[in-house]
Amino acid sequence: MLESDRLSLSRLSYDDCEFIFELVNEPSFRQYIGDKGISNLQDAREYLKKSFIGHYQKHGFGLYQVIRKTDDCPLGICGLVKRDEFDYPDLGFAFMKAYWSNGYAYESSVAVLDYAWRDLGLKRIIAMADSENQSSTRLLDRLGFEFEGMARMPGETEDVRLYAIER
Repeated sequence: MLESDRLSLSRLSYDDCEFIFELVNEPSFRQYIGDKGISNLQDAREYLKKSFIGHYQKHGFGLYQVIRKTDDCPLGICGLVKRDEFDYPDLGFAFMKAYWSNGYAYESSVAVLDYAWRDLGLKRIIAMADSENQSSTRLLDRLGFEFEGMARMPGETEDVRLYAIER
């Protein structure tokens, strides 16, 4: 669906249950994004249905699987999430720890933002990051997002840093 020099981004499907199971159970995912309660492949399938496939159907966009072109290796996810609690779509990303510090999050985020401005006609995008997640906050700064304040996600007890970028 989307491409950059080294990466392709495509919609997730039920064939990606094992990948999602691995990703959401990474310690860094649990620490910075949260425990999704996925303990088996059936849970991963339900999570895919609710959080990815259902989102594509409702909004026409969502989080995409990021795949390295040279070897078709799935690295993580990146894309846009439209949460009912916020007026604007949210740039989200998560990568397997083994692939951090290779520029993949930046490269895939640039592709998603280009798509959002050009094809979706969006004028403003938000992003949220755990206040302890320095890697994500540095990435958002590099992408041109500006810190707007703290926000609390529904059902959460901790605030997150809220960023925004406008075109």
